[in-house]
Amino acid sequence: MSSQFLPVFVQILVAIGFAAVSLTLSVVLGKSGRTNKTKDSAYECGMLPIGDGAPRFSVKFYLVAMLFVIFDIEVVFMYPWAVQFRDLVSHSVVPLLSMAGFAGVLAFAYVYALKKGALTWR
Repeated sequence: MSSQFLPVFVQILVAIGFAAVSLTLSVVLGKSGRTNKTKDSAYECGMLPIGDGAPRFSVKFYLVAMLFVIFDIEVVFMYPWAVQFRDLVSHSVVPLLSMAGFAGVLAFAYVYALKKGALTWR
């Protein structure tokens, strides 16, 4: 049993040895960089780093993003069903009714989001 895993163990040892030798040689032979205030400052497309790093986004942005993901995932479920539609419906009508129920729930969710004003930008 252990002879079957011998190539795997050899490969693991070679990988660990290569990593150790590479890191050791880079420390021994590499130059250490000098630090100063200019080199240690953040570089952002040539602009001086003034102000907050990340702007604040409205909750509305995240709400629309979540709605997009939810309604986009429906395609993941509908596409395979649409590809197999002819074979599924030839055997029974249950797949058609189940997808109609799924689309109905999504339509209800879309109308609910519209009524709540989730998709209106002010």
